[in-house]
Amino acid sequence: MNLPHNYEMVIGLEVHAQVNTQSKLFSGAATAFGAEPNTQACAIDLAMPGMLPVLNHAAVDAGIKLGLAIEATVNPVSVFARKNYFYPDLPKGYQTSQYDQPIVEHGKLEIEVEPKDGEPYSKVVNITRMHLEEDAGKSIHADHANVSYVDLNRAGVPLMEIVSEPEIASPEEAGAYMKKMRALVRFLDICDGDMEKGNLRCDANVSVRKKGIKEFGTRCEIKNLNSIRHVMAAIQHEAERQVEVLEAGGSIDQQTRLWDPDKQETRTLRSKEDAHDYRYFPCPDLLPLRLSEERIAKVRATMPKLPDVLKTELMDAGLPAYDAGLISGDRAYVAYFAELSQGRDIKLAANWMTVELFGALNKLDKGLEDSPVSAAQLGGLVDLIASGKISGKIAKQVFATMLESGKDAAAIVAEQGLGQISDEGALREIVAKVVAAMPDAVAKYKGGNERVFGSFVGAVMKETKGQANPEMVNRLIKEAVASR
Repeated sequence: MNLPHNYEMVIGLEVHAQVNTQSKLFSGAATAFGAEPNTQACAIDLAMPGMLPVLNHAAVDAGIKLGLAIEATVNPVSVFARKNYFYPDLPKGYQTSQYDQPIVEHGKLEIEVEPKDGEPYSKVVNITRMHLEEDAGKSIHADHANVSYVDLNRAGVPLMEIVSEPEIASPEEAGAYMKKMRALVRFLDICDGDMEKGNLRCDANVSVRKKGIKEFGTRCEIKNLNSIRHVMAAIQHEAERQVEVLEAGGSIDQQTRLWDPDKQETRTLRSKEDAHDYRYFPCPDLLPLRLSEERIAKVRATMPKLPDVLKTELMDAGLPAYDAGLISGDRAYVAYFAELSQGRDIKLAANWMTVELFGALNKLDKGLEDSPVSAAQLGGLVDLIASGKISGKIAKQVFATMLESGKDAAAIVAEQGLGQISDEGALREIVAKVVAAMPDAVAKYKGGNERVFGSFVGAVMKETKGQANPEMVNRLIKEAVASR
């Protein structure tokens, strides 16, 4: 089911990004993923009496970096509060977070949306705030009844909670927002963006209303969505559920809901709390966080050129929007392409990177960091193509050997005798022989059937094992046919 044409969705996303620091937000305990349960929780994480938190300044710098990247206000003073609730994976009985005085406010993120029906479009989504907080532990519910376990390794791990305005209007926009935010935090190297491990996850606030009505409908929050596909599917289902309830004459209860990916439906977890239910108050163990202009400027100086800027520069240099967006979206891609394209045809370099190299790595199930072909080696192959020493067909053969052997392109060409034949005299003889053997094709071509020209080219390439210079072959064939 799709939403009736007279309804619209109103969506706000809360993205929780685990900051990739080596220690926790308020303690020196390690944050590495995959350790044995409860081996990375110290006395501070366990809320032992007399233990005082010490703020992790690397996490603060990560927050500043994100704030600058989304063109937000980085507040000179922010305050940590205690968010009080009881849950087994929260040993202190409260979560140390930021409430009414966050570190970052009033940012924005421009997204590129590709709807199922209609033309792609751009949209700016405003970001209300980003605040720092500590993560809770993890409850593990065993398969057999009446037993649950608690792993506190994650308790105290630093999180950035990034809260959008309720300006997202479709699952496609939500997916585009998540992709852009994930790419941004990875590009800034402040979160690895691994949604499968829970290092980046999302809560989606969804409501519906009839078009033309300004007031928001009652929202439901879908918790802990750990893939972009799940975010989109959960939003679509929840919006459809709410419309069904309203059309049947019912009303929407404000709830927290969970997404069941197996049944492809949301289900009720609990009634939705408001801020006052948590009894926020400033944490007495932590002083207000004060950031000087000097510190903010110091963080700004460490930031790379951002993806949107890089994309524009690559497009100005002649790349299509797709290639420019792909290359600029990852710092490893940017670095590889910068070396690959230096002093070379940028379009040819981009094609070999995004089509041939990425296609090969995908088949090998490898990332660029594990590529058997370095940027310098791929550049050597591009040089051979651009100089006319090998054809595009031969280049693919050479590239396959490079992937297997790790050898340079020039060495492979020399070893296998794959250099392009550009000797005009030798090619003229081959072309003359081919054309003479194809009188019917000559007659058809002279009669206006230009399609048969390809058969001449194919025959010459077969004769030369694909090593003939294509431009020279085309010219010589035309001369040979014209002379008959």
